[in-house]
Amino acid sequence: MNTLLIILPVVFLAVSVYLAVRAVKKGQKRQRAVAMQMLSFLAVCVLTFSAPMLASATEVPEDTAPATTTSETAPVDNSKGLGLLAAALVTGLAGIGGGIAVAAAAPAAIGATSEDPKAFGKSLIFVALGEGIALYGLLISILILNKV
Repeated sequence: MNTLLIILPVVFLAVSVYLAVRAVKKGQKRQRAVAMQMLSFLAVCVLTFSAPMLASATEVPEDTAPATTTSETAPVDNSKGLGLLAAALVTGLAGIGGGIAVAAAAPAAIGATSEDPKAFGKSLIFVALGEGIALYGLLISILILNKV
């Protein structure tokens, strides 16, 4: 059951990417490809959240005798999960922000360099500043992971 939970979402996403690329190559509207991507993402989300619930509902407990001691149940600590989530969000959002910054700065730097080759050094600084955002996010996520 565990391998099915891993393979099925990957298959959904791979098929949706294939269908979207095929639709764009055939000249169909991009809105249809985006809708197909959204539907497959929704299917993966539903499958990812519902499958573990169904698996835990169908499991038969091995030991039907009630627990006699209370020391067997340990308190749940969610701080590790929140730390991992924070590190993932920092890395992802910093990468997206850095990508947006580089996407805006790099074409302007190329245009400035083509008009005046002496402007290469100045324009390279602005592109590097955009990439620095992603590096700072990666650094912060490493610091968060060291605390977890």
